[in-house]
Amino acid sequence: MADKIPDLHAEVRAGTGKGAARTARRNGMVPGVVYGGGADPVALQLDFNKLLTRLRKGRFMSTLFNLKVEGHDDVRVICRGIQRHVVKDLPTHIDLMRLKRTSRVDIFIPVEFINADDCKALRSGGGVLTVVRNEVEMNVLAGEIPDHITVDLAGRAMGDTIHISDIALPEGAVPVISDRDFVIANIQAPKTLAADDEDETVEADEVPTTEMGPPDGEEA
Repeated sequence: MADKIPDLHAEVRAGTGKGAARTARRNGMVPGVVYGGGADPVALQLDFNKLLTRLRKGRFMSTLFNLKVEGHDDVRVICRGIQRHVVKDLPTHIDLMRLKRTSRVDIFIPVEFINADDCKALRSGGGVLTVVRNEVEMNVLAGEIPDHITVDLAGRAMGDTIHISDIALPEGAVPVISDRDFVIANIQAPKTLAADDEDETVEADEVPTTEMGPPDGEEA
């Protein structure tokens, strides 16, 4: 939802062109532009250190932001391009695109697991929940971004594998990966139990077989 969307702070940049961009960089800013959404483009600048911190967190290009610019209404944006220094690989320019509420966007949605207490395999069976994906990239409406995807663990058994097809997805949300039924999590037996089972199998295999021959004194 909107209150979960991170803010991205920017300032209106005075002037356009290479000269204004160089001035912004000398002042510790990254020049940029926001466009789309039925409004005129606006030249912006963002704090270099804050932007670099966000970039290093990863998935900047697939994160929806709430752009805050003094004197302008807040607007949802997504990054559509980052220019970088050819040697230092540091950001030198950023392109942001405004999104309407009816626009669709690819974004990573967190996975939330519920009702673990109602899962006998986890509660008393000693099973271990192994999470393969703690977030899933989904194609959703910009105006209806879910906080999370819910996986209900109630009734799950030991050895169960939970695929994306096993989850009730929010209305209008579609996995970006649509050509395979990928795994979200599985419930595994505890390692000690699995090891005991393996030992029992080995012991059974190692029992020597005795060939039965004729009684003493008798010919075969």
